[in-house]
Amino acid sequence: MKVLYYGGQKSGKSRVAEQKALALAGSRKPCYIATYDNSYGDSEMAERITKHQLQRKESFTTIEESVRLDEVIKGDGTYLIDCMSMWILNTLHESEETISARINALAKLEANIVFVLNDVGSGVIPMDAQSRKYVDRSGTTGQRLAALCDEVYEVKLGLERRLK
Repeated sequence: MKVLYYGGQKSGKSRVAEQKALALAGSRKPCYIATYDNSYGDSEMAERITKHQLQRKESFTTIEESVRLDEVIKGDGTYLIDCMSMWILNTLHESEETISARINALAKLEANIVFVLNDVGSGVIPMDAQSRKYVDRSGTTGQRLAALCDEVYEVKLGLERRLK
């Protein structure tokens, strides 16, 4: 089972995605793949990470991987990838073909995978090329994920709406 949760910043995506991963895992402990590259030295992001860790408590086994997601997913367990938006940032230097191959590799895995992706494409077109590339990559990645997932949910105000 592959599931995508998509929504704006602070929409409640992670919370509902965590609930879904726990439900899919049944009696087994799911893995939480944290994609944030903590080398940026961003104290505000460190606070966000701490809040996420407290929210999920001991319910998940945490794996920190910022790029090679398909290499850390082993077997037929349940994995929550939070979040694909950070993964996109971490892989922005890679070609579209490489990104597509990485997503296709995830799709072929036997594991349950719950993806979290931020909606960044509903605003104005960014002024600088790097930001435009990020927004564009987020949109194309979202489309690929939605196509390969069994279920897709939009999350707003902590409420989820099934799209697929």
